[in-house]
Amino acid sequence: MNPWQLYDDLIKGIPETIIATGCNTGHSWTSVTSDEGGMGLARTLHVVSMPPTYQGQIAGVPLKKIAELSKSWNFIEASIGVAAIGAYYNLPSRGKNCGIPCPGEDHQDAFKTYQKEVKGLKVVVVGHFPNLEKHLGPVCDMTIMERNPQMGDIPDTACEYILGEQDYVFITGLTLVNKTMPRLLALASKAKVVLVGPSTIMAPMLFDHGVYGLSGLLVEDPDRCAQVLREGNRKSLFDTGVMVNHIRP
Repeated sequence: MNPWQLYDDLIKGIPETIIATGCNTGHSWTSVTSDEGGMGLARTLHVVSMPPTYQGQIAGVPLKKIAELSKSWNFIEASIGVAAIGAYYNLPSRGKNCGIPCPGEDHQDAFKTYQKEVKGLKVVVVGHFPNLEKHLGPVCDMTIMERNPQMGDIPDTACEYILGEQDYVFITGLTLVNKTMPRLLALASKAKVVLVGPSTIMAPMLFDHGVYGLSGLLVEDPDRCAQVLREGNRKSLFDTGVMVNHIRP
Protein backbone atom coordinates (compact mmCIF):
# COMPACT_ATOMS: atom_id res chain seq x y z
CA MET A 1 0.00 0.00 0.00
CA ASN A 2 1.11 3.56 -0.68
CA PRO A 3 2.48 4.76 2.71
CA TRP A 4 0.87 8.16 2.17
CA GLN A 5 -2.58 6.55 2.02
CA LEU A 6 -2.80 6.55 5.82
CA TYR A 7 -2.26 10.31 5.90
CA ASP A 8 -4.52 10.98 2.93
CA ASP A 9 -7.39 9.03 4.48
CA LEU A 10 -7.12 10.94 7.76
CA ILE A 11 -6.92 14.31 6.01
CA LYS A 12 -9.77 13.48 3.63
CA GLY A 13 -12.11 12.90 6.55
CA ILE A 14 -11.78 16.50 7.80
CA PRO A 15 -14.50 18.84 6.45
CA GLU A 16 -13.38 22.00 4.64
CA THR A 17 -15.65 24.14 6.83
CA ILE A 18 -13.79 23.66 10.13
CA ILE A 19 -11.31 26.44 10.90
CA ALA A 20 -8.09 26.31 12.92
CA THR A 21 -8.13 28.91 15.70
CA GLY A 22 -4.65 28.58 17.17
CA CYS A 23 -1.40 26.66 17.47
CA ASN A 24 1.31 26.32 20.08
CA THR A 25 4.58 24.54 19.38
CA GLY A 26 6.09 23.85 22.77
CA HIS A 27 9.23 22.03 23.81
CA SER A 28 7.44 18.70 24.40
CA TRP A 29 4.00 19.06 22.83
CA THR A 30 2.41 20.84 19.90
CA SER A 31 -1.28 21.72 20.03
CA VAL A 32 -3.78 22.95 17.48
CA THR A 33 -7.31 24.18 18.25
CA SER A 34 -10.38 24.47 16.06
CA ASP A 35 -13.54 26.56 15.97
CA GLU A 36 -15.45 23.44 17.06
CA GLY A 37 -13.66 23.61 20.40
CA GLY A 38 -11.36 20.71 19.60
CA MET A 39 -7.71 20.47 20.57
CA GLY A 40 -5.26 18.02 19.05
CA LEU A 41 -1.84 17.13 20.44
CA ALA A 42 1.35 15.82 18.88
CA ARG A 43 4.84 15.35 20.25
CA THR A 44 7.08 18.16 19.08
CA LEU A 45 9.96 16.69 17.10
CA HIS A 46 12.78 19.21 16.96
CA VAL A 47 14.09 18.21 13.54
CA VAL A 48 14.38 21.05 11.03
CA SER A 49 16.75 19.64 8.42
CA MET A 50 14.25 20.67 5.73
CA PRO A 51 12.80 24.17 5.24
CA PRO A 52 9.12 24.67 6.07
CA THR A 53 6.65 24.26 3.26
CA TYR A 54 4.05 26.62 4.73
CA GLN A 55 4.76 30.29 5.46
CA GLY A 56 1.27 31.55 6.31
CA GLN A 57 -0.58 31.93 9.58
CA ILE A 58 -2.52 29.08 11.15
CA ALA A 59 -5.41 30.78 12.95
CA GLY A 60 -8.25 31.44 10.51
CA VAL A 61 -7.12 28.81 8.00
CA PRO A 62 -9.17 25.66 7.23
CA LEU A 63 -8.12 22.91 9.62
CA LYS A 64 -7.84 20.50 6.70
CA LYS A 65 -5.14 22.66 5.10
CA ILE A 66 -3.13 22.69 8.32
CA ALA A 67 -3.59 18.91 8.64
CA GLU A 68 -1.83 18.51 5.29
CA LEU A 69 1.38 19.62 7.03
CA SER A 70 1.47 16.16 8.60
CA LYS A 71 3.11 15.03 5.34
CA SER A 72 5.97 17.52 5.65
CA TRP A 73 9.56 16.33 6.13
CA ASN A 74 10.12 19.34 8.35
CA PHE A 75 9.14 17.61 11.58
CA ILE A 76 8.21 20.80 13.47
CA GLU A 77 5.72 21.41 10.67
CA ALA A 78 4.63 17.76 10.70
CA SER A 79 3.92 18.00 14.45
CA ILE A 80 1.54 20.88 13.70
CA GLY A 81 -0.15 18.85 10.96
CA VAL A 82 -0.71 15.80 13.17
CA ALA A 83 -2.04 18.01 15.98
CA ALA A 84 -4.47 19.51 13.47
CA ILE A 85 -5.70 16.02 12.55
CA GLY A 86 -6.24 15.35 16.26
CA ALA A 87 -8.15 18.61 16.68
CA TYR A 88 -10.82 17.11 14.45
CA TYR A 89 -10.96 13.42 15.40
CA ASN A 90 -10.28 13.85 19.12
CA LEU A 91 -13.03 16.39 19.74
CA PRO A 92 -14.77 14.83 22.79
CA SER A 93 -18.25 14.78 21.26
CA ARG A 94 -16.84 13.05 18.18
CA GLY A 95 -14.17 10.91 19.80
CA LYS A 96 -16.42 9.39 22.44
CA ASN A 97 -18.39 7.84 19.61
CA CYS A 98 -15.19 6.01 18.71
CA GLY A 99 -13.42 5.52 22.04
CA ILE A 100 -15.08 3.64 24.87
CA PRO A 101 -14.16 4.73 28.39
CA CYS A 102 -13.95 1.76 30.75
CA PRO A 103 -15.73 2.60 34.03
CA GLY A 104 -13.58 1.93 37.07
CA GLU A 105 -10.36 1.66 35.06
CA ASP A 106 -7.36 3.95 35.46
CA HIS A 107 -7.40 5.92 32.22
CA GLN A 108 -4.01 7.47 32.98
CA ASP A 109 -2.19 4.39 31.71
CA ALA A 110 -3.45 2.48 28.68
CA PHE A 111 -1.02 -0.36 29.35
CA LYS A 112 -2.86 -1.25 32.53
CA THR A 113 -5.96 -1.86 30.42
CA TYR A 114 -4.15 -4.53 28.40
CA GLN A 115 -2.42 -6.36 31.27
CA LYS A 116 -4.69 -9.40 31.20
CA GLU A 117 -4.91 -9.52 27.42
CA VAL A 118 -1.13 -9.73 26.87
CA LYS A 119 -0.34 -12.12 29.72
CA GLY A 120 2.27 -14.66 28.67
CA LEU A 121 2.57 -13.26 25.14
CA LYS A 122 5.35 -11.65 23.10
CA VAL A 123 5.00 -7.87 23.15
CA VAL A 124 6.94 -4.98 21.64
CA VAL A 125 6.39 -1.39 22.75
CA VAL A 126 7.60 1.23 20.29
CA GLY A 127 8.51 4.13 22.55
CA HIS A 128 9.71 4.06 26.15
CA PHE A 129 6.54 5.01 28.04
CA PRO A 130 6.44 5.52 31.83
CA ASN A 131 5.50 2.53 34.00
CA LEU A 132 6.03 -0.08 31.30
CA GLU A 133 8.14 -2.21 33.61
CA LYS A 134 5.41 -1.96 36.24
CA HIS A 135 2.35 -2.75 34.15
CA LEU A 136 3.59 -4.97 31.30
CA GLY A 137 7.02 -6.23 32.32
CA PRO A 138 5.84 -8.76 34.94
CA VAL A 139 3.08 -10.30 32.79
CA CYS A 140 4.55 -10.74 29.30
CA ASP A 141 7.71 -11.17 27.26
CA MET A 142 8.20 -7.44 26.66
CA THR A 143 10.71 -5.66 24.45
CA ILE A 144 10.98 -1.86 24.37
CA MET A 145 12.09 -0.37 21.06
CA GLU A 146 13.33 3.23 21.04
CA ARG A 147 14.88 5.75 18.64
CA ASN A 148 16.88 7.09 21.61
CA PRO A 149 17.26 3.86 23.62
CA GLN A 150 17.70 3.75 27.37
CA MET A 151 19.53 0.92 29.09
CA GLY A 152 17.67 -2.28 28.26
CA ASP A 153 15.91 -0.88 25.18
CA ILE A 154 16.71 -1.95 21.64
CA PRO A 155 17.09 0.61 18.83
CA ASP A 156 14.11 1.15 16.58
CA THR A 157 16.05 -0.18 13.59
CA ALA A 158 15.32 -3.63 15.03
CA CYS A 159 11.73 -3.25 13.80
CA GLU A 160 12.58 -5.00 10.55
CA TYR A 161 13.75 -8.06 12.46
CA ILE A 162 11.34 -8.54 15.37
CA LEU A 163 7.91 -7.01 14.74
CA GLY A 164 6.82 -9.94 12.58
CA GLU A 165 7.35 -12.30 15.54
CA GLN A 166 5.15 -10.49 18.08
CA ASP A 167 1.66 -11.11 19.42
CA TYR A 168 1.05 -7.47 20.39
CA VAL A 169 2.75 -4.27 19.28
CA PHE A 170 2.09 -0.97 21.05
CA ILE A 171 3.09 2.06 18.98
CA THR A 172 3.46 5.65 20.12
CA GLY A 173 1.37 8.18 18.24
CA LEU A 174 4.45 10.26 17.43
CA THR A 175 5.31 7.74 14.71
CA LEU A 176 2.68 9.55 12.64
CA VAL A 177 4.88 12.66 12.87
CA ASN A 178 8.19 10.99 11.96
CA LYS A 179 6.56 8.97 9.15
CA THR A 180 7.44 5.51 10.51
CA MET A 181 3.87 4.44 11.31
CA PRO A 182 2.96 3.03 7.87
CA ARG A 183 6.04 0.78 7.84
CA LEU A 184 5.56 -0.31 11.45
CA LEU A 185 1.95 -1.29 10.71
CA ALA A 186 3.08 -3.32 7.71
CA LEU A 187 5.80 -5.11 9.68
CA ALA A 188 3.41 -5.86 12.54
CA SER A 189 0.58 -7.11 10.33
CA LYS A 190 0.46 -10.47 12.16
CA ALA A 191 0.21 -8.84 15.57
CA LYS A 192 -2.52 -6.92 17.36
CA VAL A 193 -1.38 -3.31 17.06
CA VAL A 194 -2.42 -0.67 19.58
CA LEU A 195 -1.72 3.03 19.08
CA VAL A 196 -1.01 4.65 22.43
CA GLY A 197 -0.58 8.11 23.92
CA PRO A 198 -2.09 11.61 23.96
CA SER A 199 -1.26 12.10 20.28
CA THR A 200 -3.13 8.97 19.18
CA ILE A 201 -5.73 9.89 16.56
CA MET A 202 -9.10 8.42 17.59
CA ALA A 203 -10.23 7.74 14.04
CA PRO A 204 -12.10 4.49 13.25
CA MET A 205 -10.60 4.48 9.74
CA LEU A 206 -7.29 3.43 11.31
CA PHE A 207 -8.82 -0.01 11.83
CA ASP A 208 -8.76 -0.35 8.02
CA HIS A 209 -4.99 0.19 8.16
CA GLY A 210 -4.35 -2.76 10.45
CA VAL A 211 -4.80 -1.16 13.86
CA TYR A 212 -6.40 -3.29 16.58
CA GLY A 213 -6.79 -0.75 19.38
CA LEU A 214 -6.74 3.00 19.94
CA SER A 215 -5.82 4.51 23.30
CA GLY A 216 -5.81 8.29 23.24
CA LEU A 217 -6.68 11.50 25.05
CA LEU A 218 -9.78 13.57 24.33
CA VAL A 219 -9.09 17.10 25.61
CA GLU A 220 -12.21 18.41 27.33
CA ASP A 221 -10.72 21.68 28.62
CA PRO A 222 -8.52 23.23 25.89
CA ASP A 223 -7.77 26.36 27.93
CA ARG A 224 -6.54 24.34 30.88
CA CYS A 225 -4.59 22.05 28.57
CA ALA A 226 -2.90 25.06 26.95
CA GLN A 227 -1.88 26.31 30.38
CA VAL A 228 -0.49 22.90 31.34
CA LEU A 229 1.54 22.77 28.14
CA ARG A 230 2.94 26.26 28.75
CA GLU A 231 3.96 25.23 32.25
CA GLY A 232 5.52 21.97 31.07
CA ASN A 233 3.54 19.89 33.58
CA ARG A 234 3.29 16.58 31.74
CA LYS A 235 1.41 14.68 34.48
CA SER A 236 -1.35 17.30 34.62
CA LEU A 237 -1.94 16.88 30.90
CA PHE A 238 -4.20 13.90 31.58
CA ASP A 239 -6.33 15.98 33.96
CA THR A 240 -7.50 18.15 31.06
CA GLY A 241 -9.50 15.39 29.36
CA VAL A 242 -10.39 11.74 29.37
CA MET A 243 -8.37 8.75 28.20
CA VAL A 244 -10.42 6.43 26.02
CA ASN A 245 -9.74 2.94 24.73
CA HIS A 246 -11.39 1.36 21.73
CA ILE A 247 -10.79 -2.05 20.17
CA ARG A 248 -11.49 -2.84 16.53
CA PRO A 249 -15.06 -4.17 16.09
